[in-house]
Order: sequence, then structure tokens, then C-alpha cells
Amino acid sequence: MRLTPTQIDRASGVLLGQACGDALGVPYEFAPALAADQVPRMTGGGLGGYAPGEWSDDTQMAVCIAEVTATGSLPNSDAGMSRIADQFLRWLDSAPADIGAQTSTVLRATRQQAGGGDYVAMLDASRALHQRTGHTAGNGALMRTGIIGVARLESRDLTATAARAVAELTHWDPLAGDSCVLWTEAVRLAVTDGVLDLRSGLDLVPGPRRTSWARWIDQAEEREPAHFTRNGFTVTALQAAWSAIVHTDHRDGDPAHLVRALHAAIRIGHDTDTVAAITGALLGARYGVSAIPLGLRRTVHGWPHLGARDLVQLAYRTALQGHVTSGPGRPTDHHTALRVPQIDDLL
Repeated sequence: MRLTPTQIDRASGVLLGQACGDALGVPYEFAPALAADQVPRMTGGGLGGYAPGEWSDDTQMAVCIAEVTATGSLPNSDAGMSRIADQFLRWLDSAPADIGAQTSTVLRATRQQAGGGDYVAMLDASRALHQRTGHTAGNGALMRTGIIGVARLESRDLTATAARAVAELTHWDPLAGDSCVLWTEAVRLAVTDGVLDLRSGLDLVPGPRRTSWARWIDQAEEREPAHFTRNGFTVTALQAAWSAIVHTDHRDGDPAHLVRALHAAIRIGHDTDTVAAITGALLGARYGVSAIPLGLRRTVHGWPHLGARDLVQLAYRTALQGHVTSGPGRPTDHHTALRVPQIDDLL
């Protein structure tokens, strides 16, 4: 698929938008909700004792996926799934400062298996947890899968299949997979067409649940963001992020919408870094790197010793399916057949 410079800017903004939302939300996770006149700041702290501007497990896991998709590997191929599972285990072995209970259970069960690196073992552990508890629809899959929305920009079906497959590695409940399908399709469409449309992926959700998702999206649009405080559940996390986006959208295409929505997402309270990360991934896809304030770009950083430039590179290479020979702005990229912008131009 040939990408225009504008589409490249949008695709390159997905991880950075997510990371900025994540780091902005970190200080307020499970703390008293901010008042309407309080402005979120990247002051660090939170559950993981993060440094100012440091992203949390939300973006750390997204980076694990991006390090695979940036090579052009299809996320739901055997090779892609195996590499993503390996990256998740590498991250686990790094002793992350914070990790969701459900994700931790699945990854540790996988690590205890003989060999400990087979993605099938991870799927088995995920399925077993769901069969044992019936509660595996946390927001830990949705928080990390925005980057999959740019892995196959030419195909909504491949995007949906990949999103569900990667979700199931740790979150077996179909609702978790559904939420990832809807959000990644919205990300894909935001990059390709420059629109925000969460309903565009409803037909990609199995029929029996489609009506429920349409109703949940309606609720997000009808109710103020503050309504969606129980956002550890993947449905409510999606509703919280979408409500924050919809209720701060002036319908004028102003990139300042990104910051307004991130602030609204954080003011909801509860799982603030995750809801803001989900919000930031979609709005990064809609408005691009160029819409993200310079102060946020210069401050944001995190595991594994990455900064804004690295996130832009990972998303950019994901969008080009790994077909980059000399880096942005140098000789013409022979996947897109056009001269792509320099990273410095985006940042």
C-alpha cells in the first residue's frame, strides 16, 4: 500500500500517542480523580514508582509487539505469535515495576512450562485461566494492541484477525478480543482515512455480540466520561476512552483534540494510565506525531531504554511492514514507492 506523507505521520503517531497518554496517566492511577481545573502532568510515581515521563506496562507490552511488527512479521502467523510470546516473556524476566494480575498469571504459567517460550503454551495458559475463573476480560489486552492497527493497513480482515490472536495470548475472554478488534480497526481507519469511527469494525465482531457492542458504543457517546469509572473491564475501558474522545471533539479537525481527550480520559480516574494509553493510540493515529506537544515528546521514555524517536521508528517501520532499507528520508523506500519523511521532520 502506498502511503502519503500525512498517512505516514499518522501511522508513526500511534505508539507515541499511546506512550504520552500512558505517562500522563501514571501519577493518577487509582488515586482520587482530578478536578476539572487540574491539568495532568508527567510527574511519575504511580503504582510502579515511575520516573517523570516514564511509561508503564501498557506501552511496555505494546513495544514488545511493535518490535515484532516492525520487522514486517504478521502478528498472527506462527512465527509472529512465537516472537511476540518470546518478547512478553523477555519483558517478564526484566522484572517490570508493575504488571496486571491476569497477565502475570498467564506469563508465569507459560514460563514454568518446559522450554517456556512456546506461544501455544501461552495460549493454553490463557485458556486454562479463563476456564478456571471465567474472568479474563480485563483491559490488559486492549491497552497494548493499538500498534496492530498499522501492521496491515491495506487489510481490515488481517488487522482484526491479528488483534484477536494477540489478545488471546493472555486474555481469552471473547470480549477482550472484540474490544481489540474494534479499536485496532478504528486505528487503521484513522491512519488511512483520517476519521474517527469506532462503529466501522462492528461487522468484524461475531454476530451474537454485535448488538451488545453497538449498545455499549452508544452509551459511551451518550454519557459523560466520568460515568465510566469501573474501567478495569475491557468493555468499560473502551467506553471510557471513546467517551473521552467523543466529548472533547469539536469536529473541526483541530489536533489539540488529542490533548483535550487525554486530559478527559485521566480525569475519569481509576485505571488512568491505561484509559489514556488507549485514547492516545487512536488519536495518535488520527492526528499524527505532529499533533503531540513537543514538551510531551521530549519527556516521555521507558522500557527498554527508549524515547519518542524510537517509538516513532517502530510504528513507522510497522506501517511499512519492515520494508525500509536505509531509514526515513534516505533512498526511496521500495515498499511504498515514495520518498518518506525524516524522523526529525516528524519529531
